[in-house]
Amino acid sequence: MTRSANLVGPVLRMVDDVDAVVRAIVEDNPNREIELVDRGAYIRVQAEGFLRVSRDSIERQVGRPYQMRELEQMLASFAGRIETTSDEVTWRYTV
Repeated sequence: MTRSANLVGPVLRMVDDVDAVVRAIVEDNPNREIELVDRGAYIRVQAEGFLRVSRDSIERQVGRPYQMRELEQMLASFAGRIETTSDEVTWRYTV
């Protein structure tokens, strides 16, 4: 991925469910080029312009009911404008 000022997405702490959440993000963004930057203590998940993750996808990946507030607890930072509901989180690039 070329470096762009339009990159958006979460920076996730390395906790138990982080791999499942990353898989869910990839699942919810088909046909998008997603870059994963592993920094040891955290992983940056980013794409140009837009990313989303749904509770349904996370539940499929973790194999149990999931509350979106659990995602907020592992969210160290993010790039872009974040919008959260009880069913989905999106990150968007806005001017």
